Amino acid sequence: MKVIIINGPNLNLLGLREKSIYGNISFEEYFSDLVEEFPNLELEYFQSNVEGELINKLQEVGFTYDYILLNAGGYTHTSVAIADCVKAIETPVLEIHISNIYTREDFRKKSLLSENCKAVICGLGLDSYKAVLKILK
Repeated sequence: MKVIIINGPNLNLLGLREKSIYGNISFEEYFSDLVEEFPNLELEYFQSNVEGELINKLQEVGFTYDYILLNAGGYTHTSVAIADCVKAIETPVLEIHISNIYTREDFRKKSLLSENCKAVICGLGLDSYKAVLKILK
């Protein structure tokens, strides 16, 4: 089963930024652990701070992969373009958030993506990704 994790802006700073919210390891370190823990899944990882690059990647994999785990970061709350892209592709998209967006600032409580995603998983720290992979395996 082919699964790609697509992370948006500022998630390249995991392990360095707001450790009380996002933890103290980089996503690359965490991804290595996921690959080891889920050897039966063909896992891939992509990160960009650029909205258009995220859309390009979604379109590239959105008709051939089995699942997309998307943490669009701040674009979750602002990007009609990413929401439209998720709606346009065939691969099921699971919206992921490290923090519980519903307990944070008001502007973070509204996701433009959710209605086009198969599910929303949030608030489990980095293990939000692992929780989904356990279900998919």
